[in-house]
Amino acid sequence: MASFTPTFEIDECIACGGPGLLQSEGGWCVYVECLDCGSHTAFFEYKGEEDRIEAERKAVELWNRGKVIREARLE
Repeated sequence: MASFTPTFEIDECIACGGPGLLQSEGGWCVYVECLDCGSHTAFFEYKGEEDRIEAERKAVELWNRGKVIREARLE
């Protein structure tokens, strides 16, 4: 049986307008991160395939609502 992976629409970064990308961290959590400025959502942990899909949905939903953590950059 084939695995189904939903496609999520990810908005641009609220901080800089850069592209957001759904990231996976070592098979235990997911989050959305801006490829330009590094802003990101909280990490959403998961234990199995169904949990992973729900975690991805939550991360994208938070990102699209503008609930991000902005990294301070020192120059």
